[in-house]
Amino acid sequence: MAAVKLIWQCMFSPRLYKVYDDRRADALYEAGHLERWGDQLFVMWNISLYTSPILATVLYRRGYFVFDGIVTIAKFLTGVGLILAASYCLRSLGRANNPTYISFLNSLNAAKKDLNRDTKRALSRYDFEFYAWPIEFKWSDIEGDETKHRLYVDRPSPRRTAMEWLFAMPCQIVSYVVAHTFGLRLVYPGSISMLQYVMAPILLQGRIKLVNESQAERFKLRTRDGNQVDTMFVDRRNKHANGSTLVICSEGNAGFYEIGIMVTPLEAGYSVLGWNHPGFGGSSGMPYPDQELNAIDIVMQFAINRLNFQPENILLFGWSIGGYPTSWAAMNYPDVKGVILDATFDDIVALAILRMPSSLEPLVRKTIRDYINLNNYQQLSKYSGPLLLIRRTEDEVICTEEMKLSSNRGNNLLVKLLKYRYPKIFDDEGVVLLNTWLAADINQQSVFWSKYDIDEDLCTSTLVSYITEHSNSYPSMVGEGFTQDMKAQMVLFLAHKYMIDFRSTHCTPLPANLFRLPWELSSELEYVKFYTFLLRKLKQWNLVKTVVNDLEK
Repeated sequence: MAAVKLIWQCMFSPRLYKVYDDRRADALYEAGHLERWGDQLFVMWNISLYTSPILATVLYRRGYFVFDGIVTIAKFLTGVGLILAASYCLRSLGRANNPTYISFLNSLNAAKKDLNRDTKRALSRYDFEFYAWPIEFKWSDIEGDETKHRLYVDRPSPRRTAMEWLFAMPCQIVSYVVAHTFGLRLVYPGSISMLQYVMAPILLQGRIKLVNESQAERFKLRTRDGNQVDTMFVDRRNKHANGSTLVICSEGNAGFYEIGIMVTPLEAGYSVLGWNHPGFGGSSGMPYPDQELNAIDIVMQFAINRLNFQPENILLFGWSIGGYPTSWAAMNYPDVKGVILDATFDDIVALAILRMPSSLEPLVRKTIRDYINLNNYQQLSKYSGPLLLIRRTEDEVICTEEMKLSSNRGNNLLVKLLKYRYPKIFDDEGVVLLNTWLAADINQQSVFWSKYDIDEDLCTSTLVSYITEHSNSYPSMVGEGFTQDMKAQMVLFLAHKYMIDFRSTHCTPLPANLFRLPWELSSELEYVKFYTFLLRKLKQWNLVKTVVNDLEK
């Protein structure tokens, strides 16, 4: 009876990929013949599902969708069902007779029954299908902060009469169908199941590398909308100088934490938390904006409440489309240490229109605005903390014109942010100068820097003086009454502080030497305060010496 129960349990248990205490660090789990045959039959079944629309079209053209043809198809499907059932049985028998798999199954059952430090340690020895991993942190675990009001950027909704709504209904239906069929997958190709199937071995090797070389630990989180988020955490506290700071990495539209941007902050010695978008890797759901934001929200709560990193020790790092959840997290957690955005954009509409026929522009614009409204600038404008933009000078994805630096949408993001934060400095003339600076290469920028004779100390002290007398909030009115030459100096100074260039294409990993904390004026303010205090004390000391000398005389 126990054997039958075990075989039945093995029939629906997860697939095992890797045992981490193998003698060879790169060795994978070796399935027996029966289990391997069963898995191969499942692979064939999955491939047939993806090709079924093509097969159905061929059968229809050959006249099989009549009574006699349907009988033939029914017999064929019955045979396929029997083969599928046989594959379940073969795989189950193979697993039940494999000691390694039984050991894994016992660890999994123990963790599901009572997840604690010991059962988690035992389960972490295995890499397997993530759907079976027990939930370790969920929305209901948050005490107090779950009721905190979240900020969202609302999409524009023009007022219409009933007749206008009626005439717009066909377009509304079409845009909904486009967004919920192929539209979202074009924006997030990493959510395509076939692509993930092809990349599965590469992702597995990426996880193995993180565990073996960085002692990474995997966690499963549950969002408020019920999705499961696949995360990987590397703890560098008390091990590296930067280890007390946690970097939360948000990947691009075809990026996964296993092979993504985590490598950069890891090389720089930071603690790192990576996560996969909904529908990517082990994360469930689909990367619609609301699911994306719920995912980054639970990741932030996990970092604060479970990993015990305070917001002021959390650095947000987003690459490409990962700038969207990163900017939302910055808007809702304004006390974070800083935000670094690499190769990102201001608004996805311009990029989406570029890659579709011009005749479809109205439909593309409506679909994006209604269902995939990724507007990084609107969210970042509600964040007043330290920020660094990294621009790829040979970016083939974020540019709207090939090999034209001035068309990089990162430029638009910088212009909008600086114009919002410093409206008196970035007036019409200031914006023209900034755009000229952004269109220039590194040699031309050096000429600009020398031409305007930028004095960084003077620019810094000017900003510090304004903050001391007024406030550090945005929009800042600093620059009111400045001469045009002083404004020009401030334009180039601020552009230099807020953005750095990386001579690279879109997907090249960011070198660790370019991963640096964003410029923060408050740190300059503390230095100036200390310097002023020191000067005052020195003056007082000199005055005392003068009085003493006079008395002695």
